[in-house]
Amino acid sequence: MNLFPSLQKRYSEEQFSAAEAQRMAQEIAFGPIVFQVSRLMLKFGIFELLAEKREGLTLNEISEHRKLSRYAAQVLLEASLSIGTVLIKDDKYTLSKVGWFLLNDEMARINMNFNHDVNYLGLFNLEEALLNGKPEGLKVFGEWPTIYEGLSKLPKNVQKSWFDFDHFYSDNSFSQALEIVFANSPRTLLDVGGNTGRWAMKCVEFDTGVDVTIMDLPQQLELMKKQTSGQSGSDRIHGHGCNLLDKDVPFPRGFDAIWMSQFLDCFSEEEATSILSRAAASMEKSSFLYIMETFWDRQKFETAAYCLTLTSLYFTALANGNSKMYHSDDMIRCIKAAGLEVTGIYDGLGLGHSIMVCKRI
Repeated sequence: MNLFPSLQKRYSEEQFSAAEAQRMAQEIAFGPIVFQVSRLMLKFGIFELLAEKREGLTLNEISEHRKLSRYAAQVLLEASLSIGTVLIKDDKYTLSKVGWFLLNDEMARINMNFNHDVNYLGLFNLEEALLNGKPEGLKVFGEWPTIYEGLSKLPKNVQKSWFDFDHFYSDNSFSQALEIVFANSPRTLLDVGGNTGRWAMKCVEFDTGVDVTIMDLPQQLELMKKQTSGQSGSDRIHGHGCNLLDKDVPFPRGFDAIWMSQFLDCFSEEEATSILSRAAASMEKSSFLYIMETFWDRQKFETAAYCLTLTSLYFTALANGNSKMYHSDDMIRCIKAAGLEVTGIYDGLGLGHSIMVCKRI
């Protein structure tokens, strides 16, 4: 398995002493409780309070400040001591470095909301999903074959956390991605799986001469129209509704560039190959296909790879039952099977994205 140097040592050599490994095993066993305690320390404002009162506060002071019973504050604080998010000295609690990051790191907050609102209940059915190859955890929200058909019908807080998660990672890469895509001056661009139209809007703002067509489910296109309505350049954004999982659905022709951002990770290798094959069939020799993904093996920091490999299980339990965050070798295999070749790879975009540039063979 090919891995960036930042991951090679971490994933090929033992990292813990026996005592550390034993402790880690218990952290895993109590993982759900660790998560909920830490989430409530944030929600109840205890981390924020301790960040403000750097000299520390007693249990009774924290209880009074946050209008919690002494018991509620006590069990949360004592658990947080053992988790490592707070410290205690002379009966006064202070915020640890881990607690500080949970409070101040936007990525941690986005990930926590996503895991609580979108994933937490559905992951109870992960075993069933793995055995059946279906998103068995999705039934906590509704009876849809994949989460994408039900996205517009999810509870508002769940929908918000889903979109916050999706947009947080993609938005941080868009400015660099625009430079790469528009270096070839496309006049027409097909945005496959364009969702609410955020990338399409960036394109029409970046280049006033480009027309963008979003190819997605009809219900997603309705969301897109609401989001882009009245914005400058929205008249150059068009919709092409279809079910991309239908192998008989062809791609429209005549586009200088085809864009797929955080899209192919929504499909199995077989499905991704089918989509790429139909894209290839629609391309001219002069056309470019751009695939932007967070490949877990191409991450500069190991923490990013950790987040990505665990996010794969969201796809298993809730999204569709058979996709994942890809290793780049697996994606390249799908690209080649579709009759395309990778002519370049740009790494380190935004928070860990890569762009594969593809042409017809």
